[in-house]
Amino acid sequence: MTQEAAALILVGLAVVVLALMAWGWRRRSRRDAGIAAPVGERRGEIRGTFTGLYVATTRHEAPLDRLNVRHLAFRARATVVVTDAGVALELPGSAPVFLDAARIEAAGRATWTIDRVVENDGLVLIAWTADDGTVCDTYLRLQDGDPDALVAEIARLRTPTDSPSDSTQMGAQR
Repeated sequence: MTQEAAALILVGLAVVVLALMAWGWRRRSRRDAGIAAPVGERRGEIRGTFTGLYVATTRHEAPLDRLNVRHLAFRARATVVVTDAGVALELPGSAPVFLDAARIEAAGRATWTIDRVVENDGLVLIAWTADDGTVCDTYLRLQDGDPDALVAEIARLRTPTDSPSDSTQMGAQR
């Protein structure tokens, strides 16, 4: 076999792999078309600002089932602003996402999610409910600030009528 033939076979294989990846992402986009992150400017008095990386959004307690949620589909740098009304996720090139306090189910720490493993409890997990009722887990990796401080600020948003369970331990087994 000549070098040219081998190169053509490798290029053909690469094209097939890329086409399958694009096909899979389009299928996932169609499957998750009804799930959208709530878009809106942040409201309320700022309690804390954190910077880091947005990693992924998955189905609740299914860290390997990535969701293609509008406005949270791709990894990006993120600014997380916790206010007394909710949590704002600001990602470059995307509309700001505002999770009001009523949407937030829990917050905690995690070690892994789809395509990402970090040191023990290196990710912050925010569980929230989309408009269609789907409970989503959003994972963040802070670059600046204390992850426990972010979890504590989000936990304070929960109303007194919520269950008294310790939401800061959510995801600790991951």
